Amino acid sequence: MQMRNTKTFFQYVFPSILSFALSGVYAIVDGFFVGNSLGDVGLSAVNIAYPIVAFIQAVGTGIGMGGAIYFSIKNAERREAEARMYTAGANWLMIVFSVILTILILCCCNPLLRLLGASGAMLSLAEEYIVIVTFGTILQIFGTGLVPLIRNLGGSVYAMAAMIAGFVTNIILDYLFVWVWEQGVAGAAIATVIGQGVTMLIALAYLIQKKQFTLAIPFSKTRAVSAAVLKLGIAPFGLAMSPNLSSIIINRFSASYGGEPAIAAYACIAYMICIIYLIFQGVGDGSQPLISRCYGEQDFARMRSFRRLAYGFAMLLAVIGCILLYVTRDSLGLLFGASQEVNIEVAEIIPIFLVSVPFVAITRVTTASFYASEKSALSYVLTFVEPVLMLVLMLLLPPLLGGQVMIWRSTVFARILSAVLALALKSYVDRHDRLLHPSRGQTVSAC
Repeated sequence: MQMRNTKTFFQYVFPSILSFALSGVYAIVDGFFVGNSLGDVGLSAVNIAYPIVAFIQAVGTGIGMGGAIYFSIKNAERREAEARMYTAGANWLMIVFSVILTILILCCCNPLLRLLGASGAMLSLAEEYIVIVTFGTILQIFGTGLVPLIRNLGGSVYAMAAMIAGFVTNIILDYLFVWVWEQGVAGAAIATVIGQGVTMLIALAYLIQKKQFTLAIPFSKTRAVSAAVLKLGIAPFGLAMSPNLSSIIINRFSASYGGEPAIAAYACIAYMICIIYLIFQGVGDGSQPLISRCYGEQDFARMRSFRRLAYGFAMLLAVIGCILLYVTRDSLGLLFGASQEVNIEVAEIIPIFLVSVPFVAITRVTTASFYASEKSALSYVLTFVEPVLMLVLMLLLPPLLGGQVMIWRSTVFARILSAVLALALKSYVDRHDRLLHPSRGQTVSAC
């Protein structure tokens, strides 16, 4: 049984990891081409602006995941018509939020970027990037939102293929627009939007071919379904946004203590380390369909087996990721066209950030297992506690203990504390489940 669980686990998780890794590489590709074209100011502009792009994509991820989780649970309960209703509800929510976000971001673009720390030439470039990206909001929301549903339909490999196609398109167009045709940040933004559009079209084709794309939902059920999808989708939305919330906080404090060189240095680190964090999310979200299905069938023993596999594999990936980044630390800044000064700072501070990587693995897998089993409140706590802790620590520690270096260390302390809380909540949930379902905790079905 354990052998079969392991095989099933990796069939779902490997494609999911690659999909999430590629979603993180979108930002790296833009930073690489723009940084090598425009230098530190271009690199900083894309880094400052990217949280807005990430917010758009995280909305799609959250809505899509909320609908997909309910789809899996209802299917496991043999309530297929209700499962399709949640799919339709998620699709309508993606349409509505695409319109709302397009209008809001276009109206508030300049103030938002100033709030994120942009000014001068950096502000001008960041605004140029965001305006173009915003016009492709619907492509990005559906590009990220349809992928979770495909995974929950058993199409993990197809979801991965859709992400790869979009990623390859982005690279080719970045090269053409930014380097060959010298369109700068505008070219990078166009490449990003078109790449997400390719992913959306391929995902849509799969769902239509499987007869699983639907907008049909009784009007009387719309409010309840939408509320349920949004309630469950807040945690995966927050998890997708978490690295960017951290970036916003770090960039704002770094602007005061270290200036543009510190922002550019963190941009290089964030581009690489956030891929590792997204890989952890790939582990969690890849195991989500399995956990949700077992939860719907009340097969808690097998659900815990999949969760243990997720923890173990995430920790292995954490170790590998730390080794790779430590070995390559002296050349990371140069990869993005950063100045020699910035590259030296990257090499000096990246070991500080690597300390927190295993703790992030624990937090992300725990959070994903919570929202996969409808424990929304606990997943909210773990999703948003890290940026809150980070903000509090950065308000207190840098003025008292050492300026910019304490900005870096505060991120590590916040992530360690978040992981400790995650383990405490996991222990509480396990004890509670064993008391509620003493016999079912030992059942093993053909989940």
